[in-house]
Amino acid sequence: MRITSLETFLVPPRWCFLKIETDEGVVGWGEPVVEGRAHTVAAAVDELADHLVGTDPLRIEDHWQVMTKGAFYRGGPILSSAVAGVDQALWDIAGKVRDAPVHELLGGPVRDRQRVYTWIAGDEPGEVAEGARERLEQGLTAVKMNATGRLGQLATVREIDEMLQRVAAVREVMGDDGGVAVDFHGRVTPASAREMVRLLEPLRPMFVEEPVVPELSADLARICATTTIPIATGERLYSRWDFREVLASGIAVAQPDLSHAGGISECRRIAAMAEAYGVAMAPHCPLGPIALAACLQLDFATPNTLIQEMSWGIHYNVGGDLLDYVVDPSVFAITDGHVERPTGPGLGIEIDESAVRRAAETGHRWRSPAWRLPDGSLAEW
Repeated sequence: MRITSLETFLVPPRWCFLKIETDEGVVGWGEPVVEGRAHTVAAAVDELADHLVGTDPLRIEDHWQVMTKGAFYRGGPILSSAVAGVDQALWDIAGKVRDAPVHELLGGPVRDRQRVYTWIAGDEPGEVAEGARERLEQGLTAVKMNATGRLGQLATVREIDEMLQRVAAVREVMGDDGGVAVDFHGRVTPASAREMVRLLEPLRPMFVEEPVVPELSADLARICATTTIPIATGERLYSRWDFREVLASGIAVAQPDLSHAGGISECRRIAAMAEAYGVAMAPHCPLGPIALAACLQLDFATPNTLIQEMSWGIHYNVGGDLLDYVVDPSVFAITDGHVERPTGPGLGIEIDESAVRRAAETGHRWRSPAWRLPDGSLAEW
């Protein structure tokens, strides 16, 4: 068997899909994307095709090594995301060739169903309690919310009090058994983060996510030492080397993104590293159905997985949503806050290629917002 072509599709709302074809008719799908840089990642995939076309798709690890280490300049989110989508598609092919889901190729399932969560409200949180009620009605038992909108160097008393009021409102709706994750989104300085996580403790968040930007990861140990709340991070870390120091800082939850951090192959290694530090896995996934399917395959073979993010109904999904490109949406059906173990071959989903091609005719040019503070300076989004 040989790879014959790689084809990318930019589809709404902000995703990039990859189709890898072989000379024996077996097809694999992946999702290589950096949100806001989808065209750039698609170009990187096209460059990787020079190595891949004509080769055996089942040599997944060898391809991963060549794609990541076979050039003088390495790393970064664009390359690692291109590699991630290719890796997902190769695992999809491998599972289809062997008529088995990927999690069986990774050693077999360690659970029968996986708890999931999704977002409530938007980038600048408003009425979040109603959003939490809607998620409960949809069968979810855990949600994630933004802690704040745009912030300056030090959060004001009003900003902190408003954050506490919003989280308290969601906690009341979710009850003691519900999970409430609070995402700081890297908008907070280390000094404000230390104060804010301490004040959140009575509300018992499931975790506080990305309290500071990855450039300030050296401050995570001080933040972790400040609070009893589990600290989560990792969506903007792209390799096991990026995670090495972070895992030792005292975080409780690692959140690599399988469409950014080298795909199934690399995130499996990150999960094993995390287990050695007593750190749980909660893969980041505000993306499309292929990325979610890849995450679930890893989740079901990973003992230290805590919970899985999914993008169903997320505020970014304008013009397309999680279930729009799959033939059978029931594979992602939620029962009592969980998704059942997929049993189909490969990634366990069938992509509606005709829907993908129609959507790609429109495409997208989604960009991250550029926020400004009242004084006109740039704010972290």
